[in-house]
Amino acid sequence: MIEIADGVFIRRHTELDLTLGYIVGSGDSLLVDSGMDPALADRIQPSRIVLTHNHFDHVLATEAFLPCEVWAHEDCVVDESLLESRAKYYPEPFEGRLIAPTHTFRDTVTLDVGGRRVDLHHFGPAHSSHDVIVHVPDAGVVFAGDLVEEGAPAQAGSDATPSNWRHVLDRMLELNPRIVVPGHGNPVDAQFVREMVIPDVASQEAT
Repeated sequence: MIEIADGVFIRRHTELDLTLGYIVGSGDSLLVDSGMDPALADRIQPSRIVLTHNHFDHVLATEAFLPCEVWAHEDCVVDESLLESRAKYYPEPFEGRLIAPTHTFRDTVTLDVGGRRVDLHHFGPAHSSHDVIVHVPDAGVVFAGDLVEEGAPAQAGSDATPSNWRHVLDRMLELNPRIVVPGHGNPVDAQFVREMVIPDVASQEAT
């Protein structure tokens, strides 16, 4: 893991250039997206996972971290359709269990992670109908999920709303982040987000 701010870490994965987050408080921790690979589960045991959205590469390893709370937007559905998306990239069968969220919210909720404030925001549909932004105010860090990608263009699939994407990013920038962690790629700054090219067509299956 790479520490990007005090008690805020990322885990970079070669596969799909995926980036997971890990937030540590006093005797407590929170994982941002479980990813596809359960290997991280032998190192950490978070009390909560926050799913930024339900695309397969962000949720399929959730089972490996149980028991823990699984937070997501109320419209986040984890079902067999995710395995169809996965099969387009990985033909071998998925051996785990699909784990649905145990805790949901609509617009904003604040979590206490070992005395540390972590805010979850939904500013409307963009990359998916239920994108969650994870804000760590004391560190100036936001985890943007796939609203932001570094190293490749942002992806818009059939469940995206490109017309609202810029509005959602503008709301995120109102949080005044010092560091923005994308769902894929390396951390970026606010200027990178301002200059992002927003997808204008749902041209491919999003990851």
